[in-house]
Amino acid sequence: MPTVAQAIRAALLTGDPRAKCFAARKLARDWRLGRLEWRFDVAMPDRPAWPDQPALLPPNQMPRRGKGGSDRGRIALWHALAHIEFVAIDLALDMAGRFGEQGGREFVSDFLSVAADEAMHFALLARKLEALGSHYGALPAHGGLWQAAEATRGDVRARLAVVPMVLEARGLDVTPATLERVRGAGDGHGARILERILADEIRHVAVGTRHFIDLCNAAGDSPEDSWRALVRRHFRGAVKPPFNDSARLAAGLSRDFYAALVC
Repeated sequence: MPTVAQAIRAALLTGDPRAKCFAARKLARDWRLGRLEWRFDVAMPDRPAWPDQPALLPPNQMPRRGKGGSDRGRIALWHALAHIEFVAIDLALDMAGRFGEQGGREFVSDFLSVAADEAMHFALLARKLEALGSHYGALPAHGGLWQAAEATRGDVRARLAVVPMVLEARGLDVTPATLERVRGAGDGHGARILERILADEIRHVAVGTRHFIDLCNAAGDSPEDSWRALVRRHFRGAVKPPFNDSARLAAGLSRDFYAALVC
């Protein structure tokens, strides 16, 4: 029987986007059905395998998307969202594989489920791009999304603080406005995709927040104080409003965490 670590490593080292989606969803299903041994006998790669395209650029070199109502602007929007979800598959897989032995079976189950969700999101967005006459890889993409994983590879609490509780929580803030623009443009299909992603991301932030709080409580540390210290140490950007406070609270991320960091 293959081990859960072997299966996670294999999925991380799958570069083709469609194959990675399939591998992530199969991995989550095999784990759920007891087809993988609970053993962490291989290390996770420093960086996942990715396709040759899209070209990955620093944020300051990314081209402007153009007006959202143009064909070019719409394709750029959906391409950017697809890239975020593609990298999110690997972030969830790496979380389970790198920290799963420490976190335990529920931790692994939760983050493999997150990875499967992200794979489904990417598949929806990739099909959306194809319906618009484009494809994932047709445009350059943000090259810095894996930096958070590199900066927190040695500390599970830092990884939880930065990835679900900052990066994914930011998605809760910005997605509603994007959803309204898409809906206002008459794109009901696109709006339904974003509604699904938003609902799932609330659950993903909740998973990360719950495990972070549990780890802090087990160590006798204040979750709010620990989160702020870790974000200051490991997150390069700023925690900026506006915040979707209701969605954040639904995920267990109250203003007690982030209000003191607001710029």
